[in-house]
Amino acid sequence: MGLLPLPLSLLLAAAPVVTPLQSTPASASLPMAQEAFDALLLEGDLSALQQACEQSASFGVNERLQQLRDRLMEVAPAPQPFSVVMENARALMTCKDPVGAQRVLSRYGPGSARQRREWLLLSWHAASAALDQERAILALLRLADGQPGRLEAEQLVVGRDAQGQPLVRSGLDVLAQAQVASGQPLDAVQTLLAGRTPGTVAARRLAIVADLLAQVEPDRSAPLLETALDQAAAEQAWSLAEELLRLQLRLELANGGSGERPRQRLRRLATRVDDQFTLLELETDDPRLNPEQRQQLEQQLRSPREPGGHAALGESPNPEAGASGVDDQP
Repeated sequence: MGLLPLPLSLLLAAAPVVTPLQSTPASASLPMAQEAFDALLLEGDLSALQQACEQSASFGVNERLQQLRDRLMEVAPAPQPFSVVMENARALMTCKDPVGAQRVLSRYGPGSARQRREWLLLSWHAASAALDQERAILALLRLADGQPGRLEAEQLVVGRDAQGQPLVRSGLDVLAQAQVASGQPLDAVQTLLAGRTPGTVAARRLAIVADLLAQVEPDRSAPLLETALDQAAAEQAWSLAEELLRLQLRLELANGGSGERPRQRLRRLATRVDDQFTLLELETDDPRLNPEQRQQLEQQLRSPREPGGHAALGESPNPEAGASGVDDQP
């Protein structure tokens, strides 16, 4: 089985990745009658069309959604006031047409600072929902006036939870994720290094930077990861510290090293916090095991509640008194 690599997405995903916002399901128990729907297509205003989009989406009536999208692209032709353009674009988002929303937004150039901010936020959301990373990046950089650090305090709504409540995430992390997705890792490095939040947030960001730099600037990568480990230890974030040591192990192995130092550090930390799952993984990864021993350990990992499995042992919230948690000895 072996130690699982720490994926970049796990570190980026302090909150859910950007997805189209889901509307509250329509309260109607049945789809709108066809005659009423036909009349709405001809005579309905933007508000009525958006409600029909919400209902059609909740019932999965894709044919109606397409008809509503087509109508929304025609119902308010340019030029229109700012408020109408925004309402039209939001209706298209409800109709699951972020590309159409982008087209409508392109019809208007916002003037005042308030309008510009509202327009850029909706432009970012439409681009993200359309997986148009380049436009999403452009919208966020314009929102920050070209200074990514300003996005750290910008809380962007990136989805909804099971109860329909908004999920938010720092605009700086959202920008970095878009830059990684668009093949701009060094830009993402600069964005993340512009952050000033300490603690676990800083540790996760530094880990991403270390991972991104590992292939191009390994000499910078290693000390950044050590700094991330220091931040995690200072916060007693032992689960995060284990993730960072896994990343350190993976990067060292990828660069041709033995991985012995991070492996031993991970083993010592897992022992101190009584993380039996990680200890089992490390044992399973031991090349000295024979096939039968490896099979037995893998069975314990797959069946944590069986006798000898890790789940019954739990995990201590803190290492033993007086211990730093992350062992910094070679």
